[in-house]
Amino acid sequence: MKKEEPVNVETGLVIKQNRSMSCSRILNLMVLVGFMVNYMLRVNFTIAIVDMVPNHKQNVSIEQATNFSISPLNDTNATVIRTHSSPPGSVKFNWSEYEQNMILGSFFWGYVLTELPGGRLSEMIGARPVFGYSMLLASMVTLLTPMAAKISIYCLIFCRVFLGFTLGVTWPAILPLAANWIPPNERSKFMSNMMASTLGAAITLPVCGILISAWGWESAFYITGLVGLAWSALWFNLVFETPAVHPRISEFERNYIETEIAKQSKPGTKPKKLPWIKILTSLPVWAIVITHGASVFGYFTIVNQLPTYMKYLLHYDIKSNGFLSSLPYLGKYVMALFAGIVADRLLNSEKISKTMTRKIFTFIGVFTPGLLMILQVYLGDNQVWSVIIFTIALTMNGAVTGGYLGNGLDIAPNFSGTIFGMANTLSSFGGSLSSYIVGKLTNNNQTFEQWCIVFWILAATYMCGAMVFLIFGTAKTLSWNSGPNAEESNGVHTNEMEAMKPLKTSSNSQ
Repeated sequence: MKKEEPVNVETGLVIKQNRSMSCSRILNLMVLVGFMVNYMLRVNFTIAIVDMVPNHKQNVSIEQATNFSISPLNDTNATVIRTHSSPPGSVKFNWSEYEQNMILGSFFWGYVLTELPGGRLSEMIGARPVFGYSMLLASMVTLLTPMAAKISIYCLIFCRVFLGFTLGVTWPAILPLAANWIPPNERSKFMSNMMASTLGAAITLPVCGILISAWGWESAFYITGLVGLAWSALWFNLVFETPAVHPRISEFERNYIETEIAKQSKPGTKPKKLPWIKILTSLPVWAIVITHGASVFGYFTIVNQLPTYMKYLLHYDIKSNGFLSSLPYLGKYVMALFAGIVADRLLNSEKISKTMTRKIFTFIGVFTPGLLMILQVYLGDNQVWSVIIFTIALTMNGAVTGGYLGNGLDIAPNFSGTIFGMANTLSSFGGSLSSYIVGKLTNNNQTFEQWCIVFWILAATYMCGAMVFLIFGTAKTLSWNSGPNAEESNGVHTNEMEAMKPLKTSSNSQ
């Protein structure tokens, strides 16, 4: 049967999508670059600390930054030292290994606190100010980081905690924005913009390495902070909360967006109160939360520990290690973009239901890496096979953009920020837990047998997380997405209004 064209709910006119819809394209571009900058502000310290702390045992090249390596020290005070990799007079900090890890981990102290509040705040006051001002504050604190480090380690830790506090709200804020701007069958591709964070990390590491080699570690914070400020200025000038309030959007584009979104959630039905009990007792919500937690647990474990595994078990040199460690970042983004496009096309074709589409891509993105981790147990001691398996596993993980990642927009677009905030809060704990587990298993015992235990844990986590979504996940809009007052509008019930409306298009199969 031929697919019906979308019809404007007010005028009854047929609307066709125009590929030149400029405001939607600008939004996509700003979100994509925004998440690149987001991770740029987050990982710049990871590379800078290699130059901030001298190594008394060996000369440390800035190339080690791509390896996330940290040098142990014995002294405790900041000094001015001239090294082969830094400009004359560069300030160095004799932090112990414990202090270094405490500084690096302090980011998550603030990050985990604002995930859930950030999602809810975006639903209440709007995603535009929440995302924009959080990035602005993060950029400002990044510029102040070198000064804080020179004052004291406690000032530096405060900056890192505050940075995590600001960036914690950014991820859940994007879903409410998508609910206002992106038609339901185009959201998978939009969600791939969030994966640009991995692309940002892949670009930031080598670029900051060059900057630090030329001008010292301070330049990594000054340049990335200025980039963040520039992005923030563009954000507030180019992005608006809804198509209806955008001053430069064409009537054609606004009508198309509003009509497509109206098929899933009618204007004016957003509840004033958050249905906490409904959310906390919803199996589809917990399917998203648990699957996201499992997926991110595996992602952080592989990405953060891969350089160490390559160094001690596969015996790659620093240059090879840095290059090979960046492959999962690039592969995941490419797959995320590809999966988003394919998923949207499947949804528009209506050949399979939206629920089935979400489950297929979740299986590819979460269950498949679990199978590959089992393969790693048997082939992981081989250099070539190990790199291939790790790279494919993280690349496949990018398929979640067509799966569970945007599922909150399917089941409850009005509360998608809260749902994703719950999911990201759990995943933040998972990231810390993975480092603890690997550290306990491999501390002074870097053997393949110990790493096999890690691979089995990853396999079980990935596969169990995927199974939860395959069993309990759905793409149907849940009843509590609309509040108790949503059935009436000016004294007229929704079913009565439907009877009074002219024939309109059928919604997509769930």
